Amino acid sequence: MIRNFLTIAWRNLLKQKAYSAINVFGLASGMAVALIIGLWIWDEMSFDRYHANHERLATVMVNQTFNGVRGTDQTNSYPVGTELRTKWGNLFKAVSLATWNEPHIIAAGEQKITQTGVAVQPEFPDMLSLHMISGNRSALKDMASVLLSASTAKALFGSSDPIGKTVKVDNRTPLKVAGIFEDLPKNTSFNGVNFLWSWDEYGAVNTWLKGTETEWGNHSWRLYVQLNPHVGMHQASEAIKGIVTPHDQMKDNETLTLLPMDDWRLHDEFVNGVATGGGRIAFVWLFGIIGVFVLLLACINFMNLSTARSERRAKEVGIRKTLGSLRRQLIGQLLSESLFIACLALILALLLVQLSLPFFNQLADKDMRLPLGNGWFWLMTLGFALFTGLVSGSYPALYLSSFQPIKVLKGTFKVGKLASLPRRVLVVVQFTVSVALIIGTVIVYKQVQYAKNRPVGYTREGLLTMDINTPEIWGHYNELRGDLLRTGVVEDMAESNSKPTEVNSNQIGFEWAGKDPATQPAFGIIAVTFDYGHTLHWHIKEGRDYSRQFTTDSNALILNEAAVKLIGIAHPVGMTIQWNGKPYQVIGVIHDMVMESPYTPIKPTVFYPNFGWTSSIIVRVKPTVPIGFALAKLAPVFHQHNPGSPFEYKFTDDEYATKFSDEERVGRLAGVFALFAILISCLGLFGLASFVAEQRTKEMGVRKVLGASVYSLWRLLSTEFVVLVVISCCIATPISWFYLHQWLQRYEYRTGLPWWLFVASAVCALLITLATVSYQAMKAALASPVKSLRTE
Repeated sequence: MIRNFLTIAWRNLLKQKAYSAINVFGLASGMAVALIIGLWIWDEMSFDRYHANHERLATVMVNQTFNGVRGTDQTNSYPVGTELRTKWGNLFKAVSLATWNEPHIIAAGEQKITQTGVAVQPEFPDMLSLHMISGNRSALKDMASVLLSASTAKALFGSSDPIGKTVKVDNRTPLKVAGIFEDLPKNTSFNGVNFLWSWDEYGAVNTWLKGTETEWGNHSWRLYVQLNPHVGMHQASEAIKGIVTPHDQMKDNETLTLLPMDDWRLHDEFVNGVATGGGRIAFVWLFGIIGVFVLLLACINFMNLSTARSERRAKEVGIRKTLGSLRRQLIGQLLSESLFIACLALILALLLVQLSLPFFNQLADKDMRLPLGNGWFWLMTLGFALFTGLVSGSYPALYLSSFQPIKVLKGTFKVGKLASLPRRVLVVVQFTVSVALIIGTVIVYKQVQYAKNRPVGYTREGLLTMDINTPEIWGHYNELRGDLLRTGVVEDMAESNSKPTEVNSNQIGFEWAGKDPATQPAFGIIAVTFDYGHTLHWHIKEGRDYSRQFTTDSNALILNEAAVKLIGIAHPVGMTIQWNGKPYQVIGVIHDMVMESPYTPIKPTVFYPNFGWTSSIIVRVKPTVPIGFALAKLAPVFHQHNPGSPFEYKFTDDEYATKFSDEERVGRLAGVFALFAILISCLGLFGLASFVAEQRTKEMGVRKVLGASVYSLWRLLSTEFVVLVVISCCIATPISWFYLHQWLQRYEYRTGLPWWLFVASAVCALLITLATVSYQAMKAALASPVKSLRTE
């Protein structure tokens, strides 16, 4: 019987090639989108599961209130790590302080490369359960050792065995290679960590670290913990909550909490110091819903085309019922046909996914692959095809099997006007989803552009930044600046402790006349050289810039507008501010510069001259000089002053652009899915339009004989579909407005929801509809009435 069902299904496919192609390709497109989204969701949900201990690993988060806002951050002080390690062994199996994952120069002989790495305490490799290719995880107990990733080892040593060989970090720290670990995958928070070296060795090189061992207020490090078996995350979090309180200068301002590794990716949102369970999980829900809807659109196409052609199969159903077929047998046959089509669509969908994954990986910044060798994948995929076949074929099967054989065979069977009502409802659902996706894509794009067009307060074009890593370049600022200016391609050069797109330090300890003694405001701190403002082209609002002509400028501050607002003094130029007991004079106020997130308010920031605390070189190339020519001139100068480091630079424009990467990625993905949704909806419309045109061929012929124009016939056939799309737009508009309004509330600096955007999206949907149905409508309207009526 099953063989008979499949034979009939195959014959029907061949008999109606156009409709079959629409059905198979429509289902395949929907299934391909759903599969890709499913892979993306799995990749997100399995983030950090690479680490065997992921369920018991956590990072220590710090809650603090500054400037009236309760915030949560992952930067910790040195003594917190010491306290957890020495006094809380009943809770934690392992504790490790860690530096940030920063670029360093790694050299092996003459081979020098820049790689990002982390200084950690000895337990850290075991906490991450690194997959060792050679050596062992405990190697960092020897402070002169280093662990390299496989790709880093290959870049430095080629195919030779690196174990026991020496590398130099930042041209000053010789370390012995004691282990090689497998490159960490893209879906782990530690992706990009290419080497691990000893925290003690890092402290030996950076002698200032010794002074932070007792500084509870110096938050500069990350802190990771691994819980003992049978210790609950909430239990441990509550236990350590107040350990800073006895050392807190701000009277119970600082509390600690644990953020489990399993929540780092998707549930890292905190509001007023409390984890909300929100975060990136919203994107998972969003794309999951889109995947379900796109697949539903494909199923709707199948239902629509199957029920629309019900009259073609009415006689077949009538004859089968007359010969004794039961309704359940007919339902079985019709469902088997839809399952057969679903299986064909699945094969095509897998091919489409395989071909599109490279493009999608690039779009989504992923490294996803079809797990074709995984039995569970095939079981789930076949179940997915079964579900799709049953959903798409259930309504047509129930509908067709309900026909009464007597009416069908007597020729009195008519589907009636109400028979098309379900198809119309399904078309409305299709275009409601499509229009909502169009509006959502445009709003995401508009929000990104709105933030991009925000005045940044300085000129990004032509700015380059270089990291100061090696000792050769320290303390030679004037010589380096002079040589760069003599190249003729550099307008100016400066140094600071933060790149123009970052604020790396935040501090308290400021006092001024009239300040409320009960408050401890926090400011972003940027250490700069005198040429910083001229190099960035910042805009002085009041007072003046730094100048070498004033010897007192070594104790001078420049504030941004946000800092002036926080201080509460309209014109602060000339006033004295005490910072950690030392007096500084305010000499200038600049317009706010966007140095962090372009979606949030500007942080109150203080700029002060400090030549010993800089970590970034900033160079402005003259606007009249081609950048390639300028780089060729800069490279020899940097090689002369910094021979131990390759000449590597970053464009400030590019670094600023990365601040929009998440939103742009969401917008691009939503745009691709919206395109697929529209394509699938249009496929269904095309099929329905061709069927309606075919069904009304004789009517068109009669109308033409009676004098109807081509335009009136085109309008007659198109009006039905246009009305359905108008209804879809009326439904999609308020739904889209509500959810997009909620989404925009996440941003302090956000675009609006103008009415014209919703009208433009509706017009776009109408134009797409007309373009889809007009071909069939015009074809029917232009057909010769002689051919249409010759059988009458």
